[in-house]
Amino acid sequence: MWAILKKIFFLFDAEKAHYFSMHLFSFALHTPLLSYFVRRSFRIKNLQLALMVDGVMYPNPIGLAAGFDKDGQWLGLLQELGFGFVEVGTVTPKPQAGNEKPRLFRLISDQAIINRMGFNNSGADALALRLKEFRKNGNSLIIGGNIGKNKATPPESAADDYLYCFRTLCEYVDYFVVNVSSPNTPGLRALQEKEPLTKILSALQRENELQAHPKPIYLKIAPDLSHEMIHEIIEVVVRTGISGLVATNTTIRRPESLTSSVLTGESGGLSGAPLTGPSMEVLRTIRSEYQGTIISVGGIMSPFEAKKRLQEGANLIQLYSGLIYEGPWLVRRILKAINTAV
Repeated sequence: MWAILKKIFFLFDAEKAHYFSMHLFSFALHTPLLSYFVRRSFRIKNLQLALMVDGVMYPNPIGLAAGFDKDGQWLGLLQELGFGFVEVGTVTPKPQAGNEKPRLFRLISDQAIINRMGFNNSGADALALRLKEFRKNGNSLIIGGNIGKNKATPPESAADDYLYCFRTLCEYVDYFVVNVSSPNTPGLRALQEKEPLTKILSALQRENELQAHPKPIYLKIAPDLSHEMIHEIIEVVVRTGISGLVATNTTIRRPESLTSSVLTGESGGLSGAPLTGPSMEVLRTIRSEYQGTIISVGGIMSPFEAKKRLQEGANLIQLYSGLIYEGPWLVRRILKAINTAV
Protein backbone atom coordinates (compact mmCIF):
# COMPACT_ATOMS: atom_id res chain seq x y z
CA MET A 1 0.00 0.00 0.00
CA TRP A 2 2.75 2.45 0.94
CA ALA A 3 4.49 1.96 -2.41
CA ILE A 4 1.37 3.23 -4.18
CA LEU A 5 0.75 6.09 -1.75
CA LYS A 6 4.38 7.17 -1.94
CA LYS A 7 4.22 7.42 -5.73
CA ILE A 8 1.20 9.68 -5.40
CA PHE A 9 2.69 11.86 -2.66
CA PHE A 10 6.00 12.19 -4.50
CA LEU A 11 4.19 13.75 -7.46
CA PHE A 12 3.70 16.85 -5.29
CA ASP A 13 6.12 19.42 -3.99
CA ALA A 14 7.53 18.01 -0.73
CA GLU A 15 5.99 20.62 1.55
CA LYS A 16 2.57 20.40 -0.11
CA ALA A 17 2.71 16.61 0.07
CA HIS A 18 3.35 16.84 3.81
CA TYR A 19 0.07 18.66 4.41
CA PHE A 20 -1.84 16.63 1.82
CA SER A 21 -0.82 13.34 3.46
CA MET A 22 -1.96 14.50 6.90
CA HIS A 23 -5.30 15.74 5.55
CA LEU A 24 -5.77 12.38 3.82
CA PHE A 25 -4.92 10.53 7.04
CA SER A 26 -7.38 12.72 8.95
CA PHE A 27 -10.10 11.94 6.40
CA ALA A 28 -9.41 8.21 6.75
CA LEU A 29 -9.66 8.33 10.53
CA HIS A 30 -12.93 10.22 10.40
CA THR A 31 -14.56 7.84 7.93
CA PRO A 32 -16.25 5.08 10.03
CA LEU A 33 -15.50 1.89 8.09
CA LEU A 34 -12.17 3.06 6.73
CA SER A 35 -11.16 4.27 10.19
CA TYR A 36 -11.56 0.77 11.66
CA PHE A 37 -9.17 -0.81 9.15
CA VAL A 38 -6.64 2.04 9.28
CA ARG A 39 -6.45 2.04 13.08
CA ARG A 40 -6.24 -1.75 13.15
CA SER A 41 -3.31 -1.73 10.71
CA PHE A 42 -1.19 0.23 13.20
CA ARG A 43 -2.03 -1.72 16.37
CA ILE A 44 0.12 -4.36 18.04
CA LYS A 45 -1.21 -6.76 20.65
CA ASN A 46 0.59 -7.39 23.93
CA LEU A 47 3.01 -4.49 23.56
CA GLN A 48 5.19 -4.35 26.68
CA LEU A 49 7.67 -1.57 26.10
CA ALA A 50 6.73 1.06 28.68
CA LEU A 51 9.70 2.73 30.35
CA MET A 52 10.42 5.55 32.77
CA VAL A 53 12.91 8.19 31.63
CA ASP A 54 13.68 11.17 33.87
CA GLY A 55 10.40 10.80 35.71
CA VAL A 56 8.26 10.54 32.57
CA MET A 57 6.51 7.26 31.77
CA TYR A 58 6.66 6.51 28.04
CA PRO A 59 4.41 3.77 26.61
CA ASN A 60 7.27 2.88 24.25
CA PRO A 61 10.64 4.41 23.30
CA ILE A 62 9.75 5.45 19.72
CA GLY A 63 9.00 9.12 19.18
CA LEU A 64 8.31 11.51 16.34
CA ALA A 65 11.07 14.09 15.93
CA ALA A 66 10.47 17.83 15.94
CA GLY A 67 9.66 19.49 12.64
CA PHE A 68 6.90 17.16 11.50
CA ASP A 69 4.16 18.78 13.59
CA LYS A 70 5.57 22.19 14.41
CA ASP A 71 2.31 23.68 15.65
CA GLY A 72 0.74 20.65 17.32
CA GLN A 73 -2.02 20.38 14.71
CA TRP A 74 -2.05 16.60 14.33
CA LEU A 75 -1.30 15.15 17.75
CA GLY A 76 -4.40 12.96 17.86
CA LEU A 77 -3.68 11.56 14.41
CA LEU A 78 -0.01 10.91 15.11
CA GLN A 79 -0.82 9.05 18.31
CA GLU A 80 -2.72 6.52 16.20
CA LEU A 81 0.51 5.53 14.44
CA GLY A 82 1.86 4.00 17.65
CA PHE A 83 4.37 6.63 18.73
CA GLY A 84 5.27 6.64 22.40
CA PHE A 85 5.76 10.39 22.27
CA VAL A 86 5.57 13.30 19.84
CA GLU A 87 7.82 16.37 19.84
CA VAL A 88 6.23 19.60 18.62
CA GLY A 89 8.11 22.64 17.31
CA THR A 90 10.59 24.04 16.83
CA VAL A 91 8.51 26.88 18.25
CA THR A 92 9.65 30.48 18.74
CA PRO A 93 8.20 33.25 20.94
CA LYS A 94 6.75 35.19 18.01
CA PRO A 95 5.19 33.67 14.89
CA GLN A 96 7.47 33.64 11.87
CA ALA A 97 7.02 32.60 8.27
CA GLY A 98 10.37 30.88 7.89
CA ASN A 99 12.49 30.92 4.76
CA GLU A 100 11.28 31.42 1.23
CA LYS A 101 9.79 28.47 -0.66
CA PRO A 102 10.74 26.03 -2.00
CA ARG A 103 12.56 25.00 1.18
CA LEU A 104 12.01 21.24 1.42
CA PHE A 105 13.57 18.81 -1.07
CA ARG A 106 13.63 15.04 -1.52
CA LEU A 107 16.82 13.29 -2.60
CA ILE A 108 14.95 10.16 -3.59
CA SER A 109 17.84 8.00 -4.75
CA ASP A 110 19.65 8.74 -1.47
CA GLN A 111 16.56 8.31 0.76
CA ALA A 112 17.33 11.78 2.10
CA ILE A 113 15.75 15.16 2.64
CA ILE A 114 17.19 18.68 2.57
CA ASN A 115 15.26 21.30 4.47
CA ARG A 116 15.81 24.99 5.12
CA MET A 117 12.43 25.68 6.70
CA GLY A 118 13.74 28.37 9.06
CA PHE A 119 11.60 27.71 12.15
CA ASN A 120 8.29 28.50 10.42
CA ASN A 121 5.65 28.33 13.16
CA SER A 122 2.64 30.12 14.64
CA GLY A 123 4.44 31.13 17.84
CA ALA A 124 4.51 29.86 21.41
CA ASP A 125 1.21 31.42 22.48
CA ALA A 126 -0.74 29.80 19.64
CA LEU A 127 0.88 26.44 20.36
CA ALA A 128 0.05 26.72 24.06
CA LEU A 129 -3.62 27.32 23.26
CA ARG A 130 -3.71 24.30 20.95
CA LEU A 131 -2.01 22.08 23.54
CA LYS A 132 -4.37 23.32 26.25
CA GLU A 133 -7.33 22.30 24.09
CA PHE A 134 -5.74 18.93 23.38
CA ARG A 135 -5.14 18.28 27.08
CA LYS A 136 -8.74 19.24 27.93
CA ASN A 137 -9.91 15.93 26.52
CA GLY A 138 -7.76 14.08 29.04
CA ASN A 139 -5.29 12.93 26.40
CA SER A 140 -2.17 11.53 28.03
CA LEU A 141 0.10 11.51 24.95
CA ILE A 142 3.67 12.34 25.96
CA ILE A 143 4.51 15.64 24.28
CA GLY A 144 7.90 17.29 24.01
CA GLY A 145 8.36 20.98 23.31
CA ASN A 146 11.25 21.85 20.99
CA ILE A 147 12.08 25.53 21.54
CA GLY A 148 14.18 28.03 19.61
CA LYS A 149 14.79 31.72 19.11
CA ASN A 150 13.28 34.08 16.56
CA LYS A 151 15.45 34.92 13.57
CA ALA A 152 15.43 38.63 14.48
CA THR A 153 16.53 38.05 18.08
CA PRO A 154 20.23 38.90 18.54
CA PRO A 155 22.43 36.14 20.02
CA GLU A 156 22.97 38.05 23.26
CA SER A 157 19.20 38.00 23.89
CA ALA A 158 18.67 34.37 22.89
CA ALA A 159 18.15 33.17 26.47
CA ASP A 160 15.10 35.44 26.76
CA ASP A 161 13.46 33.73 23.77
CA TYR A 162 14.07 30.26 25.19
CA LEU A 163 12.72 31.35 28.57
CA TYR A 164 9.59 32.79 26.98
CA CYS A 165 8.85 29.52 25.20
CA PHE A 166 9.58 27.54 28.36
CA ARG A 167 7.22 29.61 30.51
CA THR A 168 4.48 29.59 27.88
CA LEU A 169 4.51 25.84 27.27
CA CYS A 170 5.57 24.45 30.65
CA GLU A 171 2.07 23.55 31.76
CA TYR A 172 1.31 21.55 28.64
CA VAL A 173 4.42 19.59 27.65
CA ASP A 174 6.20 16.72 29.39
CA TYR A 175 9.76 17.68 28.45
CA PHE A 176 11.70 20.38 26.60
CA VAL A 177 14.36 20.28 23.90
CA VAL A 178 16.61 23.30 23.43
CA ASN A 179 17.35 23.69 19.73
CA VAL A 180 20.62 25.54 19.14
CA SER A 181 21.71 23.29 16.28
CA SER A 182 19.44 23.96 13.31
CA PRO A 183 21.50 25.14 10.33
CA ASN A 184 18.61 27.21 8.97
CA THR A 185 18.61 30.19 11.36
CA PRO A 186 21.63 32.46 10.87
CA GLY A 187 24.02 32.35 13.83
CA LEU A 188 22.01 29.77 15.76
CA ARG A 189 24.70 27.08 15.77
CA ALA A 190 27.13 29.54 17.39
CA LEU A 191 24.98 29.15 20.52
CA GLN A 192 26.52 25.69 20.92
CA GLU A 193 29.72 27.45 22.04
CA LYS A 194 30.47 27.07 25.72
CA GLU A 195 29.67 30.59 26.98
CA PRO A 196 26.32 31.26 25.24
CA LEU A 197 25.20 27.66 25.78
CA THR A 198 25.91 27.85 29.51
CA LYS A 199 23.96 31.10 29.73
CA ILE A 200 20.88 29.63 28.01
CA LEU A 201 20.84 26.30 29.84
CA SER A 202 21.53 27.87 33.24
CA ALA A 203 18.67 30.34 32.78
CA LEU A 204 16.29 27.56 31.77
CA GLN A 205 17.31 25.29 34.61
CA ARG A 206 16.89 28.09 37.17
CA GLU A 207 13.40 28.71 35.85
CA ASN A 208 12.69 24.98 35.83
CA GLU A 209 13.63 24.64 39.49
CA LEU A 210 10.98 27.22 40.38
CA GLN A 211 8.24 25.00 38.97
CA ALA A 212 6.07 22.82 41.18
CA HIS A 213 6.79 19.99 38.76
CA PRO A 214 10.13 20.54 36.98
CA LYS A 215 10.38 19.13 33.46
CA PRO A 216 13.28 17.26 31.87
CA ILE A 217 15.30 19.58 29.63
CA TYR A 218 17.42 18.19 26.79
CA LEU A 219 19.87 19.86 24.44
CA LYS A 220 19.73 19.03 20.73
CA ILE A 221 23.14 19.06 19.07
CA ALA A 222 24.47 18.99 15.52
CA PRO A 223 26.12 15.91 13.98
CA ASP A 224 28.96 18.08 12.64
CA LEU A 225 30.70 18.74 15.97
CA SER A 226 34.26 17.65 16.72
CA HIS A 227 34.90 15.23 19.58
CA GLU A 228 36.44 18.10 21.53
CA MET A 229 33.31 20.21 21.17
CA ILE A 230 31.05 17.29 22.13
CA HIS A 231 33.19 16.88 25.25
CA GLU A 232 32.76 20.58 26.08
CA ILE A 233 29.01 20.38 25.56
CA ILE A 234 28.77 17.38 27.87
CA GLU A 235 30.63 19.39 30.52
CA VAL A 236 28.08 22.21 30.16
CA VAL A 237 25.17 19.75 30.32
CA VAL A 238 26.52 18.20 33.51
CA ARG A 239 27.35 21.57 35.08
CA THR A 240 23.94 23.09 34.40
CA GLY A 241 22.11 19.97 35.55
CA ILE A 242 19.81 19.47 32.57
CA SER A 243 18.61 15.96 31.87
CA GLY A 244 20.44 14.98 28.71
CA LEU A 245 21.05 15.29 24.99
CA VAL A 246 19.20 14.80 21.71
CA ALA A 247 21.63 13.59 19.05
CA THR A 248 21.43 14.67 16.33
CA ASN A 249 19.98 17.48 14.26
CA THR A 250 20.44 17.65 10.47
CA THR A 251 23.88 17.97 8.90
CA ILE A 252 25.30 20.74 6.71
CA ARG A 253 27.72 18.25 5.15
CA ARG A 254 27.17 16.76 1.71
CA PRO A 255 28.70 13.25 1.57
CA GLU A 256 30.40 12.28 -1.67
CA SER A 257 28.12 9.24 -1.78
CA LEU A 258 25.08 11.38 -2.63
CA THR A 259 23.77 10.57 -6.10
CA SER A 260 20.94 13.13 -6.34
CA SER A 261 23.26 15.65 -7.94
CA VAL A 262 20.55 18.10 -8.97
CA LEU A 263 19.61 18.84 -5.39
CA THR A 264 22.88 18.47 -3.49
CA GLY A 265 23.64 22.12 -4.24
CA GLU A 266 20.62 23.21 -2.19
CA SER A 267 21.46 24.78 1.17
CA GLY A 268 19.91 23.53 4.39
CA GLY A 269 20.08 20.55 6.68
CA LEU A 270 20.44 17.06 5.26
CA SER A 271 18.58 14.19 6.95
CA GLY A 272 17.66 10.61 6.18
CA ALA A 273 19.88 7.67 5.26
CA PRO A 274 23.11 9.72 4.81
CA LEU A 275 22.82 10.71 8.47
CA THR A 276 22.70 7.11 9.77
CA GLY A 277 26.46 6.75 10.24
CA PRO A 278 27.23 10.24 11.61
CA SER A 279 24.33 10.12 14.07
CA MET A 280 25.42 6.70 15.33
CA GLU A 281 28.98 7.92 15.74
CA VAL A 282 27.83 10.89 17.84
CA LEU A 283 25.69 8.56 19.97
CA ARG A 284 28.68 6.33 20.67
CA THR A 285 30.93 9.30 21.43
CA ILE A 286 28.47 10.75 23.92
CA ARG A 287 27.69 7.43 25.59
CA SER A 288 31.40 6.67 26.06
CA GLU A 289 31.67 9.51 28.59
CA TYR A 290 28.13 10.46 29.60
CA GLN A 291 25.67 8.52 31.73
CA GLY A 292 22.64 10.81 31.34
CA THR A 293 19.72 10.45 28.97
CA ILE A 294 20.33 10.34 25.22
CA ILE A 295 17.55 10.60 22.65
CA SER A 296 18.93 9.35 19.35
CA VAL A 297 17.58 10.71 16.06
CA GLY A 298 18.92 10.86 12.53
CA GLY A 299 18.95 8.24 9.79
CA ILE A 300 16.79 5.65 11.54
CA MET A 301 15.27 4.06 8.44
CA SER A 302 14.57 0.49 9.59
CA PRO A 303 13.76 -1.71 12.60
CA PHE A 304 17.36 -2.96 12.51
CA GLU A 305 18.73 0.57 12.89
CA ALA A 306 16.23 1.38 15.63
CA LYS A 307 17.26 -1.68 17.65
CA LYS A 308 20.92 -0.82 17.09
CA ARG A 309 20.49 2.67 18.57
CA LEU A 310 18.86 1.26 21.67
CA GLN A 311 21.58 -1.36 22.00
CA GLU A 312 24.25 1.36 21.70
CA GLY A 313 22.84 3.19 24.69
CA ALA A 314 20.04 5.46 23.47
CA ASN A 315 17.24 5.72 26.04
CA LEU A 316 14.72 6.86 23.44
CA ILE A 317 14.76 7.24 19.67
CA GLN A 318 12.97 9.49 17.19
CA LEU A 319 11.94 9.16 13.54
CA TYR A 320 11.21 11.63 10.75
CA SER A 321 12.75 10.97 7.33
CA GLY A 322 12.21 7.22 7.77
CA LEU A 323 8.46 7.85 7.77
CA ILE A 324 8.71 9.67 4.45
CA TYR A 325 10.54 6.86 2.67
CA GLU A 326 9.35 3.77 4.57
CA GLY A 327 5.84 4.93 5.40
CA PRO A 328 3.90 5.35 8.66
CA TRP A 329 3.85 1.58 9.22
CA LEU A 330 7.58 1.83 10.01
CA VAL A 331 6.58 2.63 13.61
CA ARG A 332 4.64 -0.63 13.88
CA ARG A 333 7.50 -2.61 12.33
CA ILE A 334 9.98 -1.15 14.80
CA LEU A 335 7.70 -1.78 17.77
CA LYS A 336 7.21 -5.39 16.74
CA ALA A 337 10.96 -5.87 16.35
CA ILE A 338 11.94 -4.43 19.71
CA ASN A 339 8.97 -5.96 21.50
CA THR A 340 10.16 -9.38 20.34
CA ALA A 341 13.67 -8.60 21.54
CA VAL A 342 12.57 -7.71 25.08
